[in-house]
Amino acid sequence: MRPPGLNPLLLYLGFAGLYIALDVASFIDPLHGLNITPWNPAPALGLVFLLRLGKSAWLPLTATLLLSEWLIRGLPQAWWTSLGATLILATGYIALGELLRRRLPPATLLDDRTALFNWIVPIAGGTLLISLVYLSSLSLLGLLPASGWKTGVLHFWVGDGVGIAVAMPLFWWLSSERGRILLKAAAWRWETLGYALLSLAALWLAFDVGDDNRSKLFYLLFLPIVWASARQGMAGAIISASLLQAEVIAVVQALDYSAVTVAEMQMLSLAMALIGFFIGSVVDEQRRTSDELKQTLRLAAAGEMAGAMAHELNQPLTALAAYAAACEKLLERGESGERLNAAIQGMLLESGRTGEVVRRLRDFFRTGATKLEALPLAEIITQASRPYQDKAVQRGVEFTLGPIPDATLLADRLQLEVVLRNLLANAFDAVAASELERHQVALRAEVLHGNRVSIEVEDSGTGLSGKEAALLFEPFQSSKSSGLGLGLVISRAIVETHGGTLWGEVASHGIFKIILPLQESPSHA
Repeated sequence: MRPPGLNPLLLYLGFAGLYIALDVASFIDPLHGLNITPWNPAPALGLVFLLRLGKSAWLPLTATLLLSEWLIRGLPQAWWTSLGATLILATGYIALGELLRRRLPPATLLDDRTALFNWIVPIAGGTLLISLVYLSSLSLLGLLPASGWKTGVLHFWVGDGVGIAVAMPLFWWLSSERGRILLKAAAWRWETLGYALLSLAALWLAFDVGDDNRSKLFYLLFLPIVWASARQGMAGAIISASLLQAEVIAVVQALDYSAVTVAEMQMLSLAMALIGFFIGSVVDEQRRTSDELKQTLRLAAAGEMAGAMAHELNQPLTALAAYAAACEKLLERGESGERLNAAIQGMLLESGRTGEVVRRLRDFFRTGATKLEALPLAEIITQASRPYQDKAVQRGVEFTLGPIPDATLLADRLQLEVVLRNLLANAFDAVAASELERHQVALRAEVLHGNRVSIEVEDSGTGLSGKEAALLFEPFQSSKSSGLGLGLVISRAIVETHGGTLWGEVASHGIFKIILPLQESPSHA
């Protein structure tokens, strides 16, 4: 997964330089002068290197660990002891990297709870195992006092575990093009500056106002990371956690805290970062689910509109066929004057109408666009109910239409027809399932105060219970075996786009009402 066109040698040298720089920056309060510190983010970079490059990264990583050990800590007189311990450490990181490779999809950004769990559990267990093996090897090689083994294991585990858990998501995102784009987008928002300033204020309160009891106010540092995670998802959590980690380390170094105190604060930092990551992953999951639901609704709505537009296309297509037949006869007669021109102009006009209908379906399919125009309410209701006049006769349903006031709406006719046809289809299905002898459906409208109109669809079906009414507009809630449960969801969305409301009343029979604003003060018929 090496970036195309990048020289492998330059990549390895860049990795080695950054790894050693991180090792230098984190070489604070080393236990017995060894590679045991309360903060160790360099292995996070090493794991990302292993995950991205696979087996080709094993040798460069091992060489980098040896070089870092020599440059930063120096080699003891028995150089082979340091070499052996470093090789054990490199083997541990390689094994942990291979385990993560099997558990994490290459494309994941750790922005869902499953991936986050599959990442943090191996990190916790793997760093503990590495700590036990590495510290035991140091003890056997005589580099660690026997009495310091337990303390060393705890400090090394905290340093590696916290360093990897906090820093690895940042390095992982930076190694991905999509991650870099998302981080950049989050970083350039004004609210990022806000939670950065809040983190500084929380640090001041925790470490200055708290005086000798500073740890008691450490919980204030949760505020910026919760803010960032809730607002910007995993990208905000990563930025905030990285900022807070760097700030906490800088402060404890400036205040000359003991290694034990730093280790305790690092555990709090780990809890803080993990809470932020899990909040961020939940926020990202919800956003993805919301986007997927919107797309599903849009596709379903496009399907509903296609039905309305099929009816709409019928008239211009019929007219086109008539004009074409007229042209054919006129040409057979040898006419080329005004009558032929009029027929051709008629064909052009009707083809334009057909194209407009198709464009509106395409625009709605792509963006959900609504084309508003002044329309008589009676025309909308008549067009939407026309297919159900014949259906009522076939099914033995008493279908009543009216009264309909003389009113004008600013609306998308095709979309409102979809709503009315959905309600009428539900009403016809409800009376078909009813055990009553008389099957009745009524569609009426009336003008209300406040320049509004009410459209009501009523049927003699069983009606809605309180529980059914509460779940009526939830996606994928359908009483029909063949239904997706999206018709009413789409209908409410269309009505609300027009500035209106749609609801079903709790009653012994079916009643659905739509309230829409009028374009102008109506006059009654």
